[in-house]
Amino acid sequence: MRGLIHIYTGNGKGKTTASIGLAVRAAGCGKKVVFVQFFKGRDCGELHSFEELPNVTVIRHSSSHGFYKNMSDEEKELVRLEHDRFLSEALEKVKNGECDLLVLDEVISAYVHGMLDRAAVDELLSNKPEELELVLTGRNAPESFIEAADYVTEMKKIKHPFDKGIPARKGVEF
Repeated sequence: MRGLIHIYTGNGKGKTTASIGLAVRAAGCGKKVVFVQFFKGRDCGELHSFEELPNVTVIRHSSSHGFYKNMSDEEKELVRLEHDRFLSEALEKVKNGECDLLVLDEVISAYVHGMLDRAAVDELLSNKPEELELVLTGRNAPESFIEAADYVTEMKKIKHPFDKGIPARKGVEF
């Protein structure tokens, strides 16, 4: 089966949730899933669900570094190095046939902020293995990503509880 490229972008809630849904569907059909999260290290419910699925590998930070805009230059450099390692590990799994679906959650944000090896991402988009299904999430997808994609879904925030000062709720937003 030919693999396609999916992009979930925009300023609304649901990009990660949509990618998780696809990952669960693929895992349920026996596909090998590699789910990489950039910038994220906070404990969240979906990761506990993934623990129940034997064919899902999660690659992510072990702790939260906070928002990019609040990081010091030293923190940004450490996170950039971790992101390069995550991407390299995931691409190695693809190369070794250990991945049918690769989800790169928040890779668009990491790319836009220069927080990973952009050339490696560009290479993946240009020369994706034929059978690999690839998902990229994050705000402000570059036009080159949009052009490379087969599916593009934009999540648009119309209203959100955060605007009223309601913080993220466990089991709903994380």
